[in-house]
Amino acid sequence: PSPLLAIRGERGGKGSIKIPRVGYSLYKTSPDQAARCTALALRAGVRHLDLAAQYGSNAEVAKTLKSYFDGGLSAINFDNEKEELLLGLDATSAAADDHATKTIAAGLAFRAKAAPPPDGLAGRRGRREGLFLSHKLSNVEQSTDVVAVRRSVKNAIAELGAQYLDLVSIHSPLTDKDRRLATYQALVDLRDSGFIKSIGVCNYGLGPLAELEEEFDKDLPAMNQIELSPFNMHKDVVQWCGLHGVAVGCSAWSKLSGTDGPAEGWVVLADIAKNKGMTKAQVLVRWSLQKGYVNVPRSAAASKVERLAIAENSYGGVNPQDAGEGKSSFILSDEEMTVLDGLDVDYRAGKLGRTDGWTAEDIVGVDWDPTLI
Repeated sequence: PSPLLAIRGERGGKGSIKIPRVGYSLYKTSPDQAARCTALALRAGVRHLDLAAQYGSNAEVAKTLKSYFDGGLSAINFDNEKEELLLGLDATSAAADDHATKTIAAGLAFRAKAAPPPDGLAGRRGRREGLFLSHKLSNVEQSTDVVAVRRSVKNAIAELGAQYLDLVSIHSPLTDKDRRLATYQALVDLRDSGFIKSIGVCNYGLGPLAELEEEFDKDLPAMNQIELSPFNMHKDVVQWCGLHGVAVGCSAWSKLSGTDGPAEGWVVLADIAKNKGMTKAQVLVRWSLQKGYVNVPRSAAASKVERLAIAENSYGGVNPQDAGEGKSSFILSDEEMTVLDGLDVDYRAGKLGRTDGWTAEDIVGVDWDPTLI
């Protein structure tokens, strides 16, 4: 699939902007690792960062972004990283660039967007324009006071040193109708005044989406980011988004093992991964890409495995330059996609224990899911 997806944006919501289909999420990344993780992601060629007020890491992310914006990758200190890791990150970045240039039309657009500007302050604007920053407003920041909402977004822009944000989303629907709609209106105002490029929602099911359709029929969100995996495909929400021109994003996929879950499905996933020479997470990235979704894998940086996963699960990581003689392509066949699509067991957030936009106290049982609000 092409590296970029066009979503609605710009003033009035009548234009479009390009979002990299594979990003990197700071979800569950401890603040003390956030600056390092951001640096490793950028070195791996990632140009889409998934941020949120709830993640509590923007201040640390900003440290890496300042170095990157001011001077490029060469201004980021990688002295404490092992050469083996850096070579792997560089190879992944090269693979992403190589695959993009071979993708008809979309590849050329990606190339133009991500082409490295000159080092130093002269290239700052180009580096900012080549990086897609997505931010989410917490439930606490949702308010009927649109001025307060606008202030929250402007504070995030200032904290990140970003001049503007490419996408700002409502992190979850777990407030009430009045706050959801007023917050959305504030985001419309911010977009039309140039502070943000596009508007999104997260974890929205059919109820809150219907509210938006009733109140903002001509100005629906650019994207709805929900938990998606072959084990929980949210077919009703995905269908609604497709009919209304709303892009679908994956915020997380699933547990990949454990004592409480779709054990038989996990085995099927593991078998496909083994046959393809991929990790299970890479299979899920490919599945998401080939379904047409935007996805933002996450990984910490405390261990070697976690650091390597940042590269493995990036766009370049699932589009290797050379799979090697005798090694299966990373492209999933129609048959493999059908097998994965057949694993849906409605594996909800309550059973996953996911707390992306809410806290554990909000979860009221294994069948609970934010899209049911």
